[in-house]
Amino acid sequence: MNESIVRLRNLSKSFAGVDAVQAVEMEVTPGERRAVLGPNGAGKTTLFNLIAGAERPTAGAIELFGRDVTNLPAWQRARLGLARTFQTSRVLPGLSVEDNLYVAALGADGGHLRFVANRRDARLRSRARGAAERVGLADRLRSSARDLSHGEQRQLELGIAMVAEPRLLLLDEPAAGLSRAERQLLTQLLLSLDRDVTVMLIEHDMDVALTIAERVTIMHYGRVVLEGTPAEIRADQRVHDIYLGRTYAV
Repeated sequence: MNESIVRLRNLSKSFAGVDAVQAVEMEVTPGERRAVLGPNGAGKTTLFNLIAGAERPTAGAIELFGRDVTNLPAWQRARLGLARTFQTSRVLPGLSVEDNLYVAALGADGGHLRFVANRRDARLRSRARGAAERVGLADRLRSSARDLSHGEQRQLELGIAMVAEPRLLLLDEPAAGLSRAERQLLTQLLLSLDRDVTVMLIEHDMDVALTIAERVTIMHYGRVVLEGTPAEIRADQRVHDIYLGRTYAV
């Protein structure tokens, strides 16, 4: 497969005259692990919202899987193979782990809740249990989501995204609020993902991000200012200046 999974061309987004994303050019290849880093206000989450279809660009174009999706709504992009997680938890606290994953699988499959189960439901339940196993929650299937620890809720969110069997996974600060042990578990889970899934992540924990990523994009004031390997990013003085708040002209 030679086509790009993500291709952004001159992508921009303004809010009331404020340029949140400015003329971003980016290409992400199949199976790649790409981290998008930068200080608060750099435009990272807005960029993800544009890719996912939650926001419409002011200018520029978005291609996913070789198709122009600039004007497609979020649900159609999801049907093409995009899934994402968010900075804050979006699990359904009143449902069990298995039911959260089942509902996600049902939605991804274009189905509707029914009073009487059928063969399709059995297949979706099997997918839900498989997703729980992949994210380390096989022993918590019957547990209510509200009874999970914060780290386990993050694992469940990853499972909800993965049960849709996406080709592109956007992760917005997956390690936020996790303990050291939980961050290590999350890192291992992400490293174990199949290469059929292309991963883009926003992450403030540089150790997590640079362990998972193969390519890194640094954003500052809505612009891409640097791209490189994790080793190149660690060694670049401009990155240190940006994160330390030193004067840096974009």
